[in-house]
Amino acid sequence: MTNDCWLEAKNISCFKNEYEVVKNLNLKLKYSENVILIGPNGSGKSSLLELINRNIYPVLKKDTVFKLFNKELINIWELRKKISTVNYDVKARINKNTTVFDLIISGLYGKYGKISHKSEKDIYLAENLINKMLLTNLSHRIFSHLSEGEKQIVLIARALVKNPEILILDEPIANLDLKSKFFVTDQISKLTKLNTKIICITHDVSIITEIYNRIIMLKDRMIIADGTQSETLNSKNLSILFDINIDVIKYKGYWHIYRKTREAQ
Repeated sequence: MTNDCWLEAKNISCFKNEYEVVKNLNLKLKYSENVILIGPNGSGKSSLLELINRNIYPVLKKDTVFKLFNKELINIWELRKKISTVNYDVKARINKNTTVFDLIISGLYGKYGKISHKSEKDIYLAENLINKMLLTNLSHRIFSHLSEGEKQIVLIARALVKNPEILILDEPIANLDLKSKFFVTDQISKLTKLNTKIICITHDVSIITEIYNRIIMLKDRMIIADGTQSETLNSKNLSILFDINIDVIKYKGYWHIYRKTREAQ
């Protein structure tokens, strides 16, 4: 029988500088799911991402299990083909004169600039993705001339050009203005037409749209809620998660948080 999970973690702990950054993790992630991993700063979201990307390793005990794509030991290059991570700190690595087209192709090589010897296959893959993501109007522009929202989408396209099975978006709307937040959120929702599944790491409920069928809440390096949107996204859970008394409502497909007035508290 084929395993329907690409990640399986049982009783997993990880340490950095003698500090436990992942605490007793028990988690399975399925190929069929788009997942939101939500929590406040310091909740352990980044450490879980480091664990998935094999930047940190679990403590091996008798009762632990950690598998990626049904393998306890996986070659790091094989993993890079299956998972693409978009972390927006990489913008500092990109040459200011790089075109969008060249930047997207560079994702096939794990680089962030112009590739001198592009094959016909490289060009086809990039052009095909640009068409699917409706980025033709941006493809010959200089990356540094784009709006911040456009830059985020181009970086996502760069991550998708190698057709990974899993796309990890690390805080995709952080530090964006309101218009750019809406733009990026809408563009991410359109990615469902591609085969790649999404894990979105965030502290902002406004990015949660209908495409996500599982919500995992992380606090103090532990999972405190895990389920569908209707099961998890409520005022009680979010008040506990962020240590503030809040109300959450869904309006026209989007979630909104409101701080309760002092009288209501």
